[in-house]
Amino acid sequence: MSLISGLLLFLATVAFMEGFAYVVHRWVMHGRLGWVHHASHHRARSGRFELNDLYGVIFALPSIVLLYGGVQGGWGDWAAWVGAGIAAYGAIYFGFHDVIVHRRLEHRIIPRSTYLKRIVQAHRIHHAVESREGSVSFGFIYAPPVERLKAELADSEGARIRAPVRINSVL
Repeated sequence: MSLISGLLLFLATVAFMEGFAYVVHRWVMHGRLGWVHHASHHRARSGRFELNDLYGVIFALPSIVLLYGGVQGGWGDWAAWVGAGIAAYGAIYFGFHDVIVHRRLEHRIIPRSTYLKRIVQAHRIHHAVESREGSVSFGFIYAPPVERLKAELADSEGARIRAPVRINSVL
């Protein structure tokens, strides 16, 4: 496989993963079975980890298998490029979601760009709901305009909106 083809496959995988993550977040994590683990993410965290972190381990497995199969298993270059794309999406997710939005690592990053502000605001709107029903904004590297999300949340029937809490906000 040529370098250009590999890079295109890598980028396509990252883009696909955003769609995949949206579907899993919307219908699995906020579904009846997935909420068992994901509910921990919608509550105040005590300690370094939460039950929801198991999803990261689960989603890393296909990347590890594909990288191994592509590099060592003779599956072909495609497997390594797809595995790398999944891993890259995981790194992007970790950076945006865990570091910038939830501040799980100490840092001095202040989201100044319109894009980063929108991602952070969209995720905070998502977390305004403490029930599995009624949430909005399920993507991680794409978020609809904040005003649209606020309107969807206001129209939501099943949302149990949490009481306002001041988060270490820099916005």
